[in-house]
Amino acid sequence: MARVKGTMMSRKRRNKILKLAKGYWGAKSKHFRMANQAVMKSLTYAYVGRKRKKRDFRQLWITRINAACKLNGMNYSRFMHGLKLSGIELNRKMLSEMAIHEPEAFAALCATAKEAIGA
Repeated sequence: MARVKGTMMSRKRRNKILKLAKGYWGAKSKHFRMANQAVMKSLTYAYVGRKRKKRDFRQLWITRINAACKLNGMNYSRFMHGLKLSGIELNRKMLSEMAIHEPEAFAALCATAKEAIGA
């Protein structure tokens, strides 16, 4: 019986990697070995970036909320504590959007938080 070579699957695997490496500079988009290394590294970066994005957005929202709280004579931690005591459960994304687009409503929230902590 003739020996079967895995040509089709090998070519498929190589072409998949080369397709992912399209647009890379120089040999990284042409040579399989270099493309494979570059693609593995970039997929690792992509995975880490998806986790990182969540942290970065939460940090941004907290910064925006803190800035809006300062305008209303509070700091972030006292504001969040006051909201928790008054039973208001809004997430940080919504609070930051409110601080930007509806400052009057955010000021009312600040007043509610101040009353709750008795300041």
